[in-house]
Amino acid sequence: MDHTNHVRLAATELTPAILEGATIYGADDNKVGTLDHIHGSGTGGTAVIDVGGFLGIGAKPVSIALADLEFMRDEDGAVHAVTSWTKDQLKDMPEHRD
Repeated sequence: MDHTNHVRLAATELTPAILEGATIYGADDNKVGTLDHIHGSGTGGTAVIDVGGFLGIGAKPVSIALADLEFMRDEDGAVHAVTSWTKDQLKDMPEHRD
């Protein structure tokens, strides 16, 4: 997916209502997970991403800094993010527990 023409979100848009459910794309531009929820707001918050599994079943929640994600909207207005993490790196992280 070419993200160059996608509109980057402003820091004020980094809220649960906008971000939760966003698809996360990794360093290789493949889908690595889905944003389940966030803790905090703005760039100082953390994102809990469901990695792996199928249709949400068997997914492992991991936590990374919101600053490690670049959020944007595509041509259709759908929010997604790009990270430098790979799916394997995220799977190797400790499981997030609320």
